[in-house]
Amino acid sequence: MGSDPTPGADRTTTEQKNAVYKGIADLLFDVMRKPREDTTVIFHEHEMKDLGQGGLAIADYRRQRAQGFQAGD
Repeated sequence: MGSDPTPGADRTTTEQKNAVYKGIADLLFDVMRKPREDTTVIFHEHEMKDLGQGGLAIADYRRQRAQGFQAGD
């Protein structure tokens, strides 16, 4: 997650989390009529150094993807 929408950001801001909480509760209410107060959202964030994807440390994976996107612009 990130404090901004740029690739490689490693934390989610309080404002972003609040928007997600509201958005999910509203979506479940709109689609399923589930009362908002019955919706629980849990963020389970990990340190970037503890994550991997595609056989690489997540920072390396994201760096390679970013380079690929720049080459394909």
